[in-house]
Amino acid sequence: MGAHAVSLPPVTSRKTQNTIVAAIMLGMLLAALDQTIVSTALPTIVADLGGANHLSWVVTSYLLAETIMTVLIGKFGDLFGRKKAFLASVVLFLVGSFFSGWADSMVWLIAFRAVQGLGGGGLMVTSSAVIADVVPLRERGKYQGAIGAMFGVATVVGPLLGGLFVDHLSWRWAFYVNIPLGVLVVVIAAAALPSVKSTLKPRIDYLGILLIALASTGLTLFTSWGGTEYPWASPTVIGLAVGSVILLALFVLVEQRAAEPMLPMRLFRGRVFTVAGILSFVVGFAMLGGITYLPTYLQRVQGASATESGLRMLPLIIGLMITTLSSGVVISRTGRYKIFPLAGSLVMALGLFLLSNLDVNTSFWVASGYMIVLGLGLGCCMQVPTIVVQNTADYDDLGVATSGVSFLRTMGSSFGVAVFGTIFTNQLPAVPTVPSYVDAIQTMFLVATPIGILSFVVALFLKEVPLRDSTKAVAAGSTGFSEPGSGDSRQELEKVVAAVWRKRKADPGPAILARSGVPLTHAQGWMLVQVYRHSVDDGSATLHELAERTEVPAGIFEPTARQLVDMGYLAEAEGHFRFTGFGTETFGRLVTAWRVWLLESLASWDETKDRDFTACIDEIAEQLISNSRELSAAKHAAVSA
Repeated sequence: MGAHAVSLPPVTSRKTQNTIVAAIMLGMLLAALDQTIVSTALPTIVADLGGANHLSWVVTSYLLAETIMTVLIGKFGDLFGRKKAFLASVVLFLVGSFFSGWADSMVWLIAFRAVQGLGGGGLMVTSSAVIADVVPLRERGKYQGAIGAMFGVATVVGPLLGGLFVDHLSWRWAFYVNIPLGVLVVVIAAAALPSVKSTLKPRIDYLGILLIALASTGLTLFTSWGGTEYPWASPTVIGLAVGSVILLALFVLVEQRAAEPMLPMRLFRGRVFTVAGILSFVVGFAMLGGITYLPTYLQRVQGASATESGLRMLPLIIGLMITTLSSGVVISRTGRYKIFPLAGSLVMALGLFLLSNLDVNTSFWVASGYMIVLGLGLGCCMQVPTIVVQNTADYDDLGVATSGVSFLRTMGSSFGVAVFGTIFTNQLPAVPTVPSYVDAIQTMFLVATPIGILSFVVALFLKEVPLRDSTKAVAAGSTGFSEPGSGDSRQELEKVVAAVWRKRKADPGPAILARSGVPLTHAQGWMLVQVYRHSVDDGSATLHELAERTEVPAGIFEPTARQLVDMGYLAEAEGHFRFTGFGTETFGRLVTAWRVWLLESLASWDETKDRDFTACIDEIAEQLISNSRELSAAKHAAVSA
């Protein structure tokens, strides 16, 4: 029991917990918004700062930096503590936001968007880890659903907010708005966040991260500079292509030898991960590529204001959300998933082709119909890669496989924005006119249409395997707009367990308590658990400590604590209560009962001989028993005892 005690999250009052979660989710919302908030502001930014040929980099620099930071920040959190990692991420985000709004040239804007992206990536990963530190596991499922919904809302609201700022204030306020909210997050987090530091000392794959960062940047520069800044046959463009390929090859070699690789090459030996990863890349490519440039058409060709262009983007997002949510429900009920990327890819190709017909005279309803079609197609494909990978990965690879799919999706988005931007700017003359904008938009979407066909071909190779019951639970609660994978198998398994718990209609706690055969009243059981939770540091707990955490006067607990002493479960000396051998054995029986329930809920995971998996199950069982609802409800019984 003592070996796992450090894994329990710190005990916080309900008021403190709600304050922390509100601050954390506000930070995540800021990071999620900044993926799309600039899309409707881009035409105005270009008109103000110039540099239309660099337009794609305003989005791409953020995405690339965000992608790299999502890989690093979890390791930094383990090394220095999640609180420090979270606060550092917020500060980076604030610095990037302030100087992005202050920028007087496209180069500076791109540079500070990268800083902002580092902070945004850190925010999204550390936020979910911090929530795991303060929210009991059995309550975490509802927060996971809320986080997913928040990402969906950010996708909808981002372009609209960007438009409102441009029309009524300035494009700079798309960045300045983060500052007061971010400062609020820092103040609350600094005061209320518990300092939790992992006992693990991870080895960070610095060389692998550096190589993939350089290769990604080189390939993005190759796609965005080719034919615009430099001719395709120029030494600069050819050098970027060759250098990036060499860097990718070196990355593969380094990852095969790294102690803890950021993207283990063994994952690609499995057909399921390889196909799911490619599919995730392609879907990310099409999604942000389309969303980023539609506002330019709406504003420059159809004369819409920035706010109107944000509103007129809603059909695409609504279509995307409809199929994302419905596909998760159907997958959870049927266990069949392959049909969604197959059908979605064809619909996505149709949507891209239809958008290639946009011109000056396209009506609002026709354009909206085209966008809905694209959104419906994208939504069918979005969450399937993650579901498939989580369903087939061994526990040891659960974290890196989930984060790997997220990594490839974000990389696809950054390349999509760059490639779409290259096609777009190549079609524009030095002095763009409305007809030239029409030609550029039409060419861009027509060339992009084969992306949908490529996605269909990739999906044909997707193997359909029976879904674990736990995976069905994850699919049922998924919105498809989730934060990046943590890279930590323990955290990902906790998410699975939280999803399983959320799907249950009845609390299994009473039946599990009865199964354990422990002859305790609810009040006694609750007190035993609370003493355990508060004695992880020095082996004992005082009633005063319990009172501080539970916001109940210490004297209320004393009769029940004395009963446990008289029954031989606890020993008391000078106000300090600690477990006796009998109490330790009894608590072990409670944990074992919960462990059996967990293994039954995860019956399709063939990992029972994996030491890390079984140790993780033991720790999760301790979390569940320590936060048992029927025992928590028994606090009131303790008050009246």
